[in-house]
Formats: sequence, structure tokens, C-alpha cells
Amino acid sequence: MWKQFLGKLPRKSPKSDQDLPRNPNLGPNAANPAAKRASAAVFPASVIAGIEPLLAFKDIPNSERMNLFISKLSLCSVVFDFTDPAKNIQEKELKRATLLELLEFVSENPPKFSEPAILASCKMCSINLFRVFPPNCRSRITTENDNEDEPIFDPAWPHLQLVYDFFLRFVTSTSLEAKVAKKYVNHAFISRIVDLFESDDPRERDSLKAILHRVYGKFMIHRPFIRKCVSNVFHRFVFETEKHNGIAELLEIFGSVITGFALPLKEEHKIFFSRALIPLHKPKSLGVYFQQLSFCVTQFIEKEPKLGVVLIKGLLKCWPITNSQKEVMLLGEVEEVLESINMTDFQKVMVPLFYRIRHCMNSFNFQVTFFFNLFDLLSFFYGYLMRNRYYLIA
Repeated sequence: MWKQFLGKLPRKSPKSDQDLPRNPNLGPNAANPAAKRASAAVFPASVIAGIEPLLAFKDIPNSERMNLFISKLSLCSVVFDFTDPAKNIQEKELKRATLLELLEFVSENPPKFSEPAILASCKMCSINLFRVFPPNCRSRITTENDNEDEPIFDPAWPHLQLVYDFFLRFVTSTSLEAKVAKKYVNHAFISRIVDLFESDDPRERDSLKAILHRVYGKFMIHRPFIRKCVSNVFHRFVFETEKHNGIAELLEIFGSVITGFALPLKEEHKIFFSRALIPLHKPKSLGVYFQQLSFCVTQFIEKEPKLGVVLIKGLLKCWPITNSQKEVMLLGEVEEVLESINMTDFQKVMVPLFYRIRHCMNSFNFQVTFFFNLFDLLSFFYGYLMRNRYYLIA
């Protein structure tokens, strides 16, 4: 009976993992044959070549540099915990030095990237960058007063910055063929990049802004999908959460994208203007991204002045009642729009517009009334009023 009982107990392995010699230069797959076989499936060239990732690029022949590049990418596909500065100090420094080598290699006009190298690069960036933010970060309400608060910085930024810089140089490199890379920089990859704009760290959002802009420029086949992803972010922000940290950065990207739209504007672009940009005037936190939004709207109206009527109708629907600062911003935007549209289009919206202006001039808030005390603005609206007085009286 004792033999049967002892036979059911787990037996200790003859040599545990703790007894294995520790070498900080080796990756986590060194002591695990199964993990090593899995790594071989993802990074086949580095395993077949058997190149030590700690070698320098200048110490090997040109024919082997791409294999060393893949081997170093495999070494950097390990994520460390930066909440404890005293943990894995040697391993973190080794990874940082390797990332600097990779960044230098990509920046110096390397040979044409092979498909395994593209796969390994996207794999390394995915492991290091794509992560779920803590609930306290995602639940932060974005308001106009948040500009006065200190930004929240990610403790892992010393490594994240190098990975972002590497991927930016990698995407913009002439050695990368878009026809091959689109297989790995796919819709799922781009969608995860857009999700990262919720980061609380402004440095990360600036890096993401540069990367998404370059991806939009290099991969023409993904442009409609990128516009759709950003439009979905705007819809979710306006109609569901009203919480997002990267609205200003996304609008800044689209400010330059809209500038390159060909004339006449496609119907898809007009729908984006009316269903994505105009509703962004509704949230209370408009002041955080109003400058970028106003630039995008102005670019659209300069290309298609008739969209000014669509904008004014949309602004009148979401006109604030108690938020005087937001009311002043919308009045300034209406002033810019009226300078671009012709009289025929203006007559379509002049009655509800002047009705709203009358209420603003009678407002009890000094900020709104002071807006009309400016002589140039008052004469501007007065000129439109006098030219259309017969229609308004009727």
C-alpha cells in the first residue's frame, strides 16, 4: 500500500532549472529544448546559421549579416519588468545595446530585407510594443484642464523608444519592399498600432504618430483600412466613452493626409468629413484637440467649399448651451468657414445661423458677448446680414 501511495507522488527531476548554470547572455530559450524548437520555427535563419547574436556586424562577412540581424532580433524579443529598477540589470543593458546595434544597422542602407528578416522584425516589435494598458490609464477622463497635469511616463520607455525608432527606420528604409512587407504589416498589426494611441505617455504617442504616418504613405493598399480604423476610434470616442488620449495626434496625422487628397474629393472622403470630423465638435473636451480639428476641417473646405454648409449644419446641431468656451471656439470656426463659401450656399443656412448668432449676442456670458464686440467680426456678420436682409425679413 505504501508503494502505491509513494508511486502517486510527483518525482523530482534529477536536475532542476535552478541547478542549471545561469548566463545572462543567453535568451530564455537556452535551457528549454522545446522552447528552442518553437523559436526555430519563428526565426529559422538565426537557428540554421547558428550565429552568436552578441557578435558585431562589422566582424562577420556581408553574406552573413542578415542572419545575424535575425539572431539579434530574436535576442530582443524578450520583455523585462521595468517596475523594479534593480531587476535583470545586466539583461536589460544587453538588450538595450543590441537594440542600438539594430537601429544603427537599419539606418545605414542595409541590403534588401529578406522575408524571414521582415517577419522577425515585426515579431520583435509586436512582442515589445503591443500590450494592454492598465485600467487606471484607460479610465482617465480627458478634459481641457488635463494640460495642466503632469503627464504619466512609462518606466519601460528606455527600451520602447529604441523599438519605436527601429521600426520607424525599418518602415522608411529603401531596403524594405512594400509588396513583401504587407504580408506582415497587415490589418491586425495596424489595428494594434492604432490601439496604442491610448497611451498616457506623450512621448509614445509622438512616436506612434510618426510611424502611422509613414505606414500610411508606404502601404497604399492599407490606406482605406487605416482611415476606417481612425474613424472607428472617433466614433467610439464621441458616442461611447468620451475618453481617449490620442485624438489630437490622430487628427494631426490626418491633417497632412487630407492635404494630399486629389480633386474632386471621393465620396468616401466626404463621408469621413461629415460622420467622423464634424461629430468631434460634440465632446466637452473639444479644447484639447480643437486646433488640430480646425485645421482638418479647413483643409476639407478649401478643397470643396460646398462642405462649409455641411459643417455649419453640423455645428448648429451640437451647439453648446452652457459651455461658453466651447461656444467661442465654434463662433471662430464659423467665421473662417463663411470666408470660403459663396453666397448661394450661405443662403441655405443663413436663417438658423443668424438665429443662433442672435442668441449669442444676447448671452449673459462675457466671453461670448466680448467675441462680438470686436469691430472686424461685427462688421463681418453685419455685411452678410445686410446683403440678405430681404430673405431674413421674409
